[in-house]
Amino acid sequence: MALIIRPALASDAQSIGNLARQFASYLSELGDLTDFKLTANAYLRDGFGTKPAFSGLVAEDQGKVIGYLLYHFGYDSDRAARNMHVGDLYVDRVARNQGVGKALMATAASIAREASAEEMIWSVYQSNIIGATFYERLGAQRITDVFFMKLSADKI
Repeated sequence: MALIIRPALASDAQSIGNLARQFASYLSELGDLTDFKLTANAYLRDGFGTKPAFSGLVAEDQGKVIGYLLYHFGYDSDRAARNMHVGDLYVDRVARNQGVGKALMATAASIAREASAEEMIWSVYQSNIIGATFYERLGAQRITDVFFMKLSADKI
């Protein structure tokens, strides 16, 4: 494999949209009932322009995008520290177990350090044992003393 990790571009929209569909299908197979909406159009709308909501990385093998990682920066007021939130990490099923996910995470960690972020955070669907095991092998720790909550912005 001739793996290249590089910043995600607008021209990667179709490839990322296709991989996002694979990711949504995988999570749906695990029982996730989320209405997944990341498409090529959503990627372009939200990732580019004057106020991008996220940045990204892609993994390429011989010119073909085989994985992606989307992230944005945040702040943990308890720790008084910047952090990087990984929104998505997905590698094409045929390219797994070849170091692609690890390379994407390592590059993201380098970007986080350059931005003075002290940690990377993300969520894993509870039934995604493969994903959780992958992250734990990288050295990630499960956070069990807090839980996520959400509220639609138009509800209050």
